[in-house]
Amino acid sequence: PTPGSTARNKETDMAAIEIKNLWKEYGQDVVLERLNAKVEEGEFVTVVGASGCGKTTFLKMMLGTESPTRGQLLLDGKPIPDEPDETRGIVFQRYSVLPHLTAVENVMLAGELESSRWLGRVFGGKRRALREQAEEMLASVGLDQALGKYPHELSGGMQQRASIARALAFDADILLMDEPFGALDEIVRDHLNEQLLKLWARTNKTIGFVTHSIPEAVYLSTKIVVMSPRPGRITDVIESTLPKERPLDIRDTPEFLEIAHRVRDGLRAGHAYD
Repeated sequence: PTPGSTARNKETDMAAIEIKNLWKEYGQDVVLERLNAKVEEGEFVTVVGASGCGKTTFLKMMLGTESPTRGQLLLDGKPIPDEPDETRGIVFQRYSVLPHLTAVENVMLAGELESSRWLGRVFGGKRRALREQAEEMLASVGLDQALGKYPHELSGGMQQRASIARALAFDADILLMDEPFGALDEIVRDHLNEQLLKLWARTNKTIGFVTHSIPEAVYLSTKIVVMSPRPGRITDVIESTLPKERPLDIRDTPEFLEIAHRVRDGLRAGHAYD
């Protein structure tokens, strides 16, 4: 593929990610056990489970920074590379913006690192293009008035939106998010949930999201993977029947509450393994 592109075949109907009988062990410690699931292209899939059930480890394996002990983890039918590449971007719970760079410089960093990998150096014309892209990404998350601000001048929610903008600047086909809003207050979290759904609808990216919040999982997802406590097993896979456009008050509807009850039942079923 040419720089910045991928070799994925958009015309196939193959799952974006397929997990087959996946295990993860650290010595005698079994973290994940017998996982089987599919993430189709363009889906918003959320993994929900108690703290310590292996959700983050699962996400790291999709990213390529952790390898399965047994089983297969496939990206479009091929083993996922054992290191991150341009097909997958990630946003962590902790704000990953660098304190000595402005918001726009933080977002530009994604493109600069990728371009320098291919070109060796980032020259003036390319740098201008990267800045324009960074400004566009920041505007897409509502930070067009904060381009020149440093992280200490931004609220926690604004810093997290800058992290999301930087992940989007990679233009990865698959965006992985590890409890990105877990440390934020409920009002900011609700706002960012709304913004994330709008971004997903606009970009049609495949999103893998990790949370321990049942309402967040139901509100965001087209598919919810429910996990048991450690060792993590999949106790249920729920296909959401909610419409793609979801105002916050959808959380009060019987349909939403029915899905939330099923998620809660799946989490309780997982505890029966203890």
